[in-house]
Amino acid sequence: MQDLVIRDADVVDGSGEPSYRADVVIDGGRIVSIVKEAAQAGCQRPRAMRELDAEGLVLSPGFIDMHAHSDLALLRDPDHSAKAAQGVTLEVLGQDGLSYAPVDDRTLQEVRRAITGWNGYGDDLDVDWRSVGEYLDRLDRGIAVNAAYLIPQGTVRALAVGWEDRAATPEELDRMRRLVAEGMEQGAVGMSSGLTYTPGMYAPDAELTELCRVVASYGGYYCPHHRSYGAGALEAYTEMVELAREAGCALHLAHATMNFGVNKGRAPELLALLDAALGAGADITLDTYPYTPGSTTLAALLPSWASAGGPEEILARLGDPATAGRIRHGLEVTGADGCHGVPVEWETIEISGVTDPALGAFVGHTVREAARLRGESPWDTARHLLLADRLGTTILQHVGHEENVRAIMRHRAHTGGSDGILQGAKPHPRAYGTFPRYLGHYVRELGVLGLEECVAHLTSRPAARLRLADRGLVREGYRADLVLFDPATVAAGATFAEPRRLPVGIPYVLVDGRFVIEDGRRTDVLAGRSVRRAPK
Repeated sequence: MQDLVIRDADVVDGSGEPSYRADVVIDGGRIVSIVKEAAQAGCQRPRAMRELDAEGLVLSPGFIDMHAHSDLALLRDPDHSAKAAQGVTLEVLGQDGLSYAPVDDRTLQEVRRAITGWNGYGDDLDVDWRSVGEYLDRLDRGIAVNAAYLIPQGTVRALAVGWEDRAATPEELDRMRRLVAEGMEQGAVGMSSGLTYTPGMYAPDAELTELCRVVASYGGYYCPHHRSYGAGALEAYTEMVELAREAGCALHLAHATMNFGVNKGRAPELLALLDAALGAGADITLDTYPYTPGSTTLAALLPSWASAGGPEEILARLGDPATAGRIRHGLEVTGADGCHGVPVEWETIEISGVTDPALGAFVGHTVREAARLRGESPWDTARHLLLADRLGTTILQHVGHEENVRAIMRHRAHTGGSDGILQGAKPHPRAYGTFPRYLGHYVRELGVLGLEECVAHLTSRPAARLRLADRGLVREGYRADLVLFDPATVAAGATFAEPRRLPVGIPYVLVDGRFVIEDGRRTDVLAGRSVRRAPK
């Protein structure tokens, strides 16, 4: 007897082709047979030790989150319902150029401080790894969903160069090349950058190109958070397209948005740029989340010169009144590169989380609102938070445009990515709601995407980018990473007011043929493992 038969499912197989009705048989963590309804007449239907009636439900491949910040959450929280309940069966970690491998003792502490707002400090974990391979081995002990890893270029630069704003020496560049090569050999699928975050932003294009050549030699891809999503956004996209072309490297554009007032309605210009590059033979994909606000740390908005040297140097500059005045001028008048070259609008910056519980009253207010309540300028409030919370404050940035969001998600190179930050009292609801929001709001309610098309965006397209030969489709022989959802009711439960509410209409999720969500509830199954780069 086989392990499981899912009976009478409406199969949306991830290819983009029309759905069909079938029985799907699973054994040993793989799909072993698919018996379509037309073939069932006059023959015995497949049987198994367990039979699941899927009448009225869509069966699709598990969703692949191409941009996740669960690097520590997968280890800290075995439940991980934030993603499992959405139907996510694979997350891509190591994003935005900053994560926890490869590190040494020094850089581990520096990175922990720098991205506390993304992942927490991590002092509640036994960080018993230093290399990429050791981190992936740690994931292999058992996690809620599968995970792939990008080598974080900023962390690599911190190891080889430090946090200073300067060019790498030839010896330092050689070391960075070796670190990237080692990470790829140990199973990373590519390399990420955060080019509005220190220290990655200090790398010139020539340095990035050299590292991308190493990535390309292993068949990986480059995933940049590029230098601006505001003023000069199109130029920043062009820079990445040209850099990848020069390096001969596949390119995946992280959270490919067009934000701030300067970019309202300009998504068609971005898409024309991408179409021209694709037409010329470039290998380009992108991901987006289906919301207008962004999310990051408050410290990320600071000018790059103010962030040189790492977290302790930032705090020292903020503590000096004269230097803090220069920082304020860069933020409010000239437009800081950390804020994408646009003068900050404090009414768009909502405080979503703090690491110091004593500052909890700030959460849910914009910086301008909090300043009014405190009787001071927004800058004084922001500076107070940065110092008192030691750079750990997370924010929402309400700077997006719905017409841009819809236009970009329709593109042929588009995939889904939550960019989900799980820290803070009121995180962005994208962390808990991205994938059901695509299916409920943008497919069923608005019709921006057809169901089969949307599922392809969330499954086979990202699997192809990751070069996964046995995931992303409902096919015989493929891994049984699957989701069953009700197309009439699936919806994001998470809202900006209640961002940790779980979705509805997703009663079953399987990872490696085992139920991680069953009857709408999280089981205790930890079937996830690392997904490592396939040999070229």
